[in-house]
Amino acid sequence: MKTIAVYPGTFDPITLGHVDIVSRASPLFDTVILAVAASTSKNTVFSIDERVELSREVLKHISNVEVQKFGGLMVDFAREKKASVVLRGLRAVSDFEYEFQLAGMNKKLNSKIETIFLMSDVENQIISSKFVKEIAHLGGNIDRFVTKYTAKMLKEKQ
Repeated sequence: MKTIAVYPGTFDPITLGHVDIVSRASPLFDTVILAVAASTSKNTVFSIDERVELSREVLKHISNVEVQKFGGLMVDFAREKKASVVLRGLRAVSDFEYEFQLAGMNKKLNSKIETIFLMSDVENQIISSKFVKEIAHLGGNIDRFVTKYTAKMLKEKQ
């Protein structure tokens, strides 16, 4: 039986931290689905289709990774894709409380889903999409936080 993991998020934009989590997770599962959320609560810079395209371009070198968009509950998307694992990245202890609650709620919604946490590499612990967008908006250099392609696309949006 194939083991499918879903890595959900808004990925606005996808950062080197996200790429690191996907790269490290890909050998652990048959398929990793980067699930780009059609967020209703966040003001995104990129549209859902742009975030999907950007993520596909950035992750095209990893053969067992798919990028798909979803709306609604992530657990319903995971069930539809026959995923048994939800993958989440942790940057710092402050992330854990929220992620712990989210994992518990997801388990209540779908008892067949297991959440697996991967710690961010030390190099990537400070990176967040929010900070990357703010730095780019203020004209700062984001090259250490995102791929060249992502930086180019973000600069075009500013």
